[in-house]
Amino acid sequence: MENKIAKPFLKWAGGKTQLISEIEKATPLQFNKSKFTYIEPFVGSGAILFWMLNNFPNMEKAVINDINADLINTYKTIASKPNELISVLEILQNEYHSLDLKELEKKEYYYEKRELYNTRNTEKSTQAALFIFLNRTCFNGLYRVNKSNGYNVPMGSYKKPTICERENILAVSKALQRVEILCGDYQKTLESVSQNSLFYFDPPYKPLNETSSFNSYAKDEFNDFEQIRLRDFCAKLDLMGHQWILSNSDVKGKDMNDNFFDDLYSQFIINRVDAKRSINANPEKRGKLTELLITNSKSSQHFQTVANF
Repeated sequence: MENKIAKPFLKWAGGKTQLISEIEKATPLQFNKSKFTYIEPFVGSGAILFWMLNNFPNMEKAVINDINADLINTYKTIASKPNELISVLEILQNEYHSLDLKELEKKEYYYEKRELYNTRNTEKSTQAALFIFLNRTCFNGLYRVNKSNGYNVPMGSYKKPTICERENILAVSKALQRVEILCGDYQKTLESVSQNSLFYFDPPYKPLNETSSFNSYAKDEFNDFEQIRLRDFCAKLDLMGHQWILSNSDVKGKDMNDNFFDDLYSQFIINRVDAKRSINANPEKRGKLTELLITNSKSSQHFQTVANF
């Protein structure tokens, strides 16, 4: 258990595991040498958080935040009551797997648990277990809610998905002892900065088209106004001397005339990196595309200015 490396405990639309090598190149070189605070205001599945915790021993502390209260409850439960969570997950896993050849009953079980989750009346460990259960059994690990904050993702087609990863939950719990966990608007993370801070922003992406939006991650939409508000926050951090990296969709890759982000972040360093779209109901629409990595740092390993299109 001592050598177990913590890794994301969720499947996540837009998870950043595939971009770790590019984010590593974008990380200012100073953070390899000096003590610092790492801040992730849109934590999601935490792929970059766990990579940072595992690879930067000079990190003094990490701060994570998300507006999704159910997600943050799950992080807090893993941090404080991992064994209690594991007990509930093992029950859910055993019950779900016992219905493997009973498709109708299995489907009823999923929707019954989804309905229970949406009441938000269960105690916190059970609510966290339901969050993980739905994530592991729903369509493509998608998290989507309606305007009433009701989780509405249909059941996935997995035969016997792993619902309880006991060893990883314990490893994550241990790793989270070094992490301050917040819930709310990303701007409140400013209260946690130190003299040497690095922010990584992974906000809800600007949709490439009307059918590709996953912005219903929270009941309030992350629209263009919110993208501009986030840019203003990044500009404020820059003036305060804090370093940051931000990822987002490359709308120009879809439409050559769409300069939304190129104009918005024109004073900063914009790089286009290869990524892969893996979540789409239509398999033909999955595949390679470019995403943006934007930073205010001029001391990363090999960052160029914005690519010419």
